[in-house]
Amino acid sequence: MRTTYDAADDILVLHLSDKPIVREASQDWHTHISYADDGTIVEVVVLEASRQGAWPLLRSDAA
Repeated sequence: MRTTYDAADDILVLHLSDKPIVREASQDWHTHISYADDGTIVEVVVLEASRQGAWPLLRSDAA
């Protein structure tokens, strides 16, 4: 998994796989999910991430 955050646009992208994206779906105005051909999630995009409470990610000492 790879996480990127664009502070200028307040966009958080969670990259879960390197599979090609074949379908994208909006869950709501701020959350968009991309799927691979086999139905697995490839990435999740959160718009206005800090305003939605998705950024910064919580960090655990156990991680």
